[in-house]
Amino acid sequence: MRRLSEERTRILFEKLSKYIGTNVKLLIERPDGLYCFREQKDRIYYVSEKILKWANNMPPEHLICVGTCFGKFTKSNKFRLHVTALSYLAPYAQSKIWLKAAAEQQFLYGNHVAKSGLGRISENAEKYQGVVVYSMTDLPLGFGVAARSTAECKHADPLATVCFHQADIGEYIRSEEDLL
Repeated sequence: MRRLSEERTRILFEKLSKYIGTNVKLLIERPDGLYCFREQKDRIYYVSEKILKWANNMPPEHLICVGTCFGKFTKSNKFRLHVTALSYLAPYAQSKIWLKAAAEQQFLYGNHVAKSGLGRISENAEKYQGVVVYSMTDLPLGFGVAARSTAECKHADPLATVCFHQADIGEYIRSEEDLL
């Protein structure tokens, strides 16, 4: 596993800041130790520095991965977040959307969120900002991009899209072989 280049680090932090803003530094400097991002075959892993030191003692051919996969870089050098990063993004999310029970299943099948399925939305959500999608019982379901701001959602048509789907926990079943 190798360190990220400056270019890729910048792209990764820009993507993370769309969802958690300035809380990106809280991912690195945690109370339980220092954490870092490492790259292996265009995939970005989030790993404790203590575990990384132990992994460096192992031959690379014996390791599949170390840490949690946050996403991968595409061939055009764009970063795509994976659903495996959801448990790290959810506590620090700046904008949130809660879904009604009837809309949860549609979101988990990979569909966008319509206003009719919107339970509530954070007050400060801006258009095209990254949002974490929750059930009404505060269970993180996935993340997406707000298609409308909070003010626009209040006056939108019930069939209008309010959140574009990015990733959801249903991907663990739909795309099991691609998540590693």
